[in-house]
Amino acid sequence: MSTTLTIDQNRYKCEAGETVLDTLLRENVNLSYACKKGTCHSCLVRSDVAPPGLAQSGLKNTLTKQNYFLACQCYPEQDMQIRLPDQSEFYRMGTVITNKLLNRNTILLVMAFEDAFEFNAGQFVNLQRSDGLTRSYSIANIPEVSNTLEFHIRRLPDGVFSTWLHDEVNVGDSIAVSEPRGHCFYIPERREQGILLVGTGTGLAPLAGILNDALANGHSGPIHLFHGSRELEDLYRIDEMRQLAQQKPNFHYTPCLSGSEVPEGFAAGRVNDIVFSQIPDLKSWRVFLCGHPEMVNLMKKRTFIKGAAIADIYADAFLISYH
Repeated sequence: MSTTLTIDQNRYKCEAGETVLDTLLRENVNLSYACKKGTCHSCLVRSDVAPPGLAQSGLKNTLTKQNYFLACQCYPEQDMQIRLPDQSEFYRMGTVITNKLLNRNTILLVMAFEDAFEFNAGQFVNLQRSDGLTRSYSIANIPEVSNTLEFHIRRLPDGVFSTWLHDEVNVGDSIAVSEPRGHCFYIPERREQGILLVGTGTGLAPLAGILNDALANGHSGPIHLFHGSRELEDLYRIDEMRQLAQQKPNFHYTPCLSGSEVPEGFAAGRVNDIVFSQIPDLKSWRVFLCGHPEMVNLMKKRTFIKGAAIADIYADAFLISYH
């Protein structure tokens, strides 16, 4: 039985025994691929309907929930509308309702939307200026009725976009916002599982959303948040996190400082070292990593060595607020 694959306004006939990748290659549709065995994940695409289970084998559960699948492993069982990775994104306009400092170099930017904005806490979006300049930022809040998105945006040296947001964007201004992307978010399953959240700088933004989402869904296992920076002035929401830790017995918060001055109540050292001094065994834990790329890459390796399964280690592959 043949099925129909739709991409934009184009339709392609997928013959019986053909994979989605076979059809697209035959029709000269540009799609990355390499192994054709479901190992490299180069041909990852997204469908409007749930694809066959085999086509999602080996993918993280946060990807399967969004109907991502491997084109080389998908023998369609029904007509499918497919989105390719390089297709242009849909943008909608949001209105700035808050722009204020969180610390000496980070602002809280909150945007409101007329219609519902569906996302998972911890995902990221692209913000686009009227001249086309675009940067990616993580969402810091959980979905709510008010249809708002919250961002923590650090001013970067020579950062054109972050400087614009800090110095020129005012309440009432409009900014184009893409659809949410990324698979670094909480799924309410295995609620007794330990959760490790590790972030530096504005990496706290997605972790705060993931944390609140887990608590709102009744996660019962231990949740540990480690937030690090060099100097105290570059941390933020310390009191808020400490208060939350007092209210939620299973939530533990450790602010970390790697500089020379470490006040009482803060852990001294790099966040990636402090984590393992407190939690030496991560077997069966879920891990979320956000912040400086070097820290994230190092912690991916170290958390795996300490027992966390690859499928339970989440980190989106873009430089969070390092633009």
